[in-house]
Amino acid sequence: KPPMPNFTPLLSSTVAGVTRLKFFESASVLVGAVDWPNWMPRLAFAPQHSAPRGDTLIVVFLRGAADCLNVVVPHGDDAYYAKRPTLGIPRPDDNKAKANLRAVDLDGFFGFHPNLKPLVPAWQAGDLAIVHACGAPDESRSHFRAIELMERGVDDERGPASGWIGRHLATLDMAHPGQNRSPLRAIGLGQLPQRSLGGSVPVSALRSIADFHLGGDLKALAQMRAALNSLYSGDDPLSIVGQETLDIMDAVQALDPLRYTPQITNTQYPITEFGLGLKQIAMLIKAEVGLEVAAIDLGGWDTHFAQGGSEGLMAGLLKELGDGLAAFHEDTADAKHAGRLTIVTMSEFGRRVQENGSLGTDHGHGSLMMLMGGHVLGNKVHGQWPGLADGQLVGPGDLAVTTDYRDVLAEVCVKRLNNPAVEQIFPDYKATARGFLK
Repeated sequence: KPPMPNFTPLLSSTVAGVTRLKFFESASVLVGAVDWPNWMPRLAFAPQHSAPRGDTLIVVFLRGAADCLNVVVPHGDDAYYAKRPTLGIPRPDDNKAKANLRAVDLDGFFGFHPNLKPLVPAWQAGDLAIVHACGAPDESRSHFRAIELMERGVDDERGPASGWIGRHLATLDMAHPGQNRSPLRAIGLGQLPQRSLGGSVPVSALRSIADFHLGGDLKALAQMRAALNSLYSGDDPLSIVGQETLDIMDAVQALDPLRYTPQITNTQYPITEFGLGLKQIAMLIKAEVGLEVAAIDLGGWDTHFAQGGSEGLMAGLLKELGDGLAAFHEDTADAKHAGRLTIVTMSEFGRRVQENGSLGTDHGHGSLMMLMGGHVLGNKVHGQWPGLADGQLVGPGDLAVTTDYRDVLAEVCVKRLNNPAVEQIFPDYKATARGFLK
């Protein structure tokens, strides 16, 4: 007998109480691929030339509590430099610092970290906006609690156990049943789906589409497909979800990221798990598989020690973030896709304003969110800036939250995802429309 391929299913969400098998499992990262032809199939899950019921939403979660004050620098606030004599990013006009280490001015008061300079074209095009001093009301400063509550979209543990994206998809299905039956309508990049995706709508956990091709062993793949088809040939609940899994297998078999190249020939995604994850999302969007939501993480932001300023640990993460988002924006900037995408970045909370004795920053409160897309009210830093002077800080010395993160997400749901059911998506919260989107 020919050897069976190395195929390890991945457990994901449940449908009608039955665990659905997922097959996107890989620990490897695609490195060194060259000369990818511009080839892309179109699968028949979504109506041609139309978005699936609204924009495709990409949620980027910066896990570990990113230091928002060094992401988008308030260089016009003198207290920032007084409290960060070592970690502060030099002002754009600071001639004592090298030009490549200074903040990139945005509006005379705020500026990008220098490693986010690749995002300047999106900013200048009006496709990128910042919501500063943004976050959740929770002041526990606990990673676990903050992430749990934020991904569920609730104020405390007594709220619904499902995620806010899961409730968005479920309420959209209730309002428009049967409009999108794609097996790839919602994906989470990683070994397990993100908590925000949890709910009644099945989602897929995706690591590497390329590895699904099993090294080109098509005969082994066909044998496995036949065996699973026989196993799930009944009409019982397990067979139903098994057939859904087989539908996903058929869909992914037609996709090959090794043969995908961005339409803009000089677009280069970072050769990292984050960068290649964004590339796969772009590929799925262009294949029109009916993708509605993709969640992807970038971790490592818990910078208590040796955080660095313009250079160092956090600067490396910002380069990966900036390069990845800039490549995705450039790759999807064509007329067909630019107006059909909304990207949101978020983090569980920010960092303390005062740098600590280990040249890092401790857990704080206020953070920021980025919005990118063709319908963003861009080229603007939104939100009320509370200031960084001692009398303006909260708790042990943190940036205050002046915009609840749910106001941002609710506006995305209503204006870009065609879902007005925000009271169900964010229960026990009254969202305020603030004009972040056109």
